[in-house]
Amino acid sequence: MIEKTIILNEMEPAAFWGTNNINLRHLQNKFPKLKIIARGSELKVTGEVSEIEQLNTKINQLINSLQNNGSLNEGKVNEILERSDSDITQTDADILVYGQAGKIIKVRTANQRKLVAHVSKNDIVFAIGPAGTGKTYTAVALAVRALRNKEVKRIILARPAVEAGENLGFLPGDLKEKIDPYLRPLYDALEDMIAADKLKLYLENRTIEVAPMAFMRGRTLDNAFIILDEAQNATQPQLRMFLTRMGPNAKVIITGDLTQIDLPRRNMSGLAPAIKILSDIKGIKVQHLDVTDVVRHRLVKDIILAYDQLSLDQEKEI
Repeated sequence: MIEKTIILNEMEPAAFWGTNNINLRHLQNKFPKLKIIARGSELKVTGEVSEIEQLNTKINQLINSLQNNGSLNEGKVNEILERSDSDITQTDADILVYGQAGKIIKVRTANQRKLVAHVSKNDIVFAIGPAGTGKTYTAVALAVRALRNKEVKRIILARPAVEAGENLGFLPGDLKEKIDPYLRPLYDALEDMIAADKLKLYLENRTIEVAPMAFMRGRTLDNAFIILDEAQNATQPQLRMFLTRMGPNAKVIITGDLTQIDLPRRNMSGLAPAIKILSDIKGIKVQHLDVTDVVRHRLVKDIILAYDQLSLDQEKEI
């Protein structure tokens, strides 16, 4: 016999338990061998490990349904409690997290699915591909899922603060105000997946940290899900520094697009050498995404193909 506390994150407990705690009673009827006590957003459960694991699975499915649909009626509760794990569809398996306003964040292409599989089995994964292939978005979704499932205690999102043809020094404001625009894509992804008040709290207490990669120097990042975005704009020494920050319990995803290097000289990028040097190490995987994985506007795929053709034409002229 053990006791476990299950916390209902990012939701109103009354919406989950239902009118007069009707949903709680259905859970108690489904698992009569367990002692279940609900207090606000906390659920204290006492019983055998296997039974508690089954209950936890059902609670996660109920939470997903509530986040997806905005409500959890008695009929839906009974449906979820009565269905077996084998009834869960492939579409359900592709769901990474439920975002704001019931938004479903899931893998949308075969290579994104491979990326997710690599992350589950390896501690460092490189996601390499052109713009619009969902590299960053998928990585952030995996990080949010790991935080919600208490697999990690914090999320660290980093980017090289490299100007894309612009100069940081000419932007108004202090250092944070100058750097934040370069980190905006990471904030955008987080805002899709986490309620505004919860995200504000996470940022204030540093459960989620968004920072330039240079701020990682000298640190040990443990119990964390770490994402380095736009890694093509990191030099070889910077990438080495970043990768050696990993603590014992950490996951790292490194995203990059080798066709969009903003460093002063293209050969200064450390991403391609890192892939070549590290890809054969056990626990490190590289997943390439391509134009078939583009999930933005349909024209983005055509734009990528057009520029790829231009590069080929220019190479032929040399």
